[in-house]
Amino acid sequence: MTEHEETAQGSSEAPTARPEPNTEAASGQSSADAELARARETHTLAQQLEALLIVADEPLSVVALATATDRPLREVKAALAGLIAEYDGALAAPGSAASDASAFAAAASPRGFELREVAGGYRFYVRESLDPVVADFVQQQTPAKLSQAALETLAVVAYRQPISRGAIASIRAVNVDSVVRTLLARGLITEVGQDPETTATLYGTSEALLRHLGIDDISELPPIAPLLDDPAEGFEHESL
Repeated sequence: MTEHEETAQGSSEAPTARPEPNTEAASGQSSADAELARARETHTLAQQLEALLIVADEPLSVVALATATDRPLREVKAALAGLIAEYDGALAAPGSAASDASAFAAAASPRGFELREVAGGYRFYVRESLDPVVADFVQQQTPAKLSQAALETLAVVAYRQPISRGAIASIRAVNVDSVVRTLLARGLITEVGQDPETTATLYGTSEALLRHLGIDDISELPPIAPLLDDPAEGFEHESL
């Protein structure tokens, strides 16, 4: 085969198909970039930082915030300092980047929240002076009703205290770790000491439980025997 024939044959072969560019994905990315650019242009640095901090479930470092807002570290640090001052009711420094476009942040009462620097980052927290208000709200929102397992465990602790977790589990014939943690978290039982032989933690009822029951002393609990089919079952040493 001559060189001319090889060339002709090669030119007659179909060209290798090239992949079509994904114009839809590129268009979507371009649109997202445009929206991000508009959001950064139309909102101050302080507003952007607030938006990021309010959705954070852990402290955000200055570097992370600077990366997210595409701003220099110096500006981000100044903006954070301005936000802290604003939330605390203090005046922002003249010309501070914290207000981004404002010369001053008017002095006002401290907000109900504060921006703290913790664990190498920044995060919103409830102002400490308002902890009692929040605690009362949380307590009201917490379901007051205990599960059957929790009630049974609480009864064992009340009538056999001081008692270890292992002894409770032995009486109830089930694992009681999570139930004991629940009762501790609710403040219904408390640690009262250690077993001298096994060093296991001993539990007893709390003052809060007595208040809930409307009694002054655990000895005022009704006798357990009439409530059981077998009065001795699990409470051989019950002395109340």
